[in-house]
Amino acid sequence: MWYNHLMKYNVLMVDDEVMLAKMTAEYFNAFGVETFAVSSANECLEFLDQHQADLILLDINLAESSGFDLCKTIRKDYDTPIFFVSARVSTEDMLIALNIGGDDYITKPYDLNVLLAKIKARLKREEDKKGVISIVQVAGLKIDHIKMKAYLKDVDLDLKPKEFKLLAYFVLNRNKVVSKEAILAEVWGDTFITDGAINVQVSRLREKLGDEKIKTVWGQGYIFET
Repeated sequence: MWYNHLMKYNVLMVDDEVMLAKMTAEYFNAFGVETFAVSSANECLEFLDQHQADLILLDINLAESSGFDLCKTIRKDYDTPIFFVSARVSTEDMLIALNIGGDDYITKPYDLNVLLAKIKARLKREEDKKGVISIVQVAGLKIDHIKMKAYLKDVDLDLKPKEFKLLAYFVLNRNKVVSKEAILAEVWGDTFITDGAINVQVSRLREKLGDEKIKTVWGQGYIFET
């Protein structure tokens, strides 16, 4: 099974139409877009906990869950682009999908050539956004923005995407107090997330860093001291 070791894929497809998902994944792989397919929400979350995906293709009607609910769960921890893929064609469904964090909405049946072109275009934009940012080293930490990996004294911290983004933001603003509002806007891209989301991620980072680099400034926010 794929859970044995970390891998990075271009696309994760979540669709309980197993044959369709398999055919789509095989087609994308044939054109160099590394794709893995799962058929349930649980498999999707387990995959994301262990591996990386640059883009998610998500069906709305899953056997034991809704793609809408799964999207909301994914958005708590991941900024990965999500393309909804569904046979449902109502404007209401499309608006819901886009308003809860979806980046595009593709209707079934889809043309494999067109879908692949859309995915390649989005992946290229994501890669271009990384620009020339490469590696930042400070206070025993090495932040690799291309690979989205962080190391402490050359030991991989094994950060999840949201944890990496939060640490990178702290390092960028090191020795300055940053407010929770600023963190929500810059890391989550959303100021309506509760404080609890920040508290959980900061606690996880503190555990992995193993020291008191991230300090709470009561009534103001946090400071990453070097």
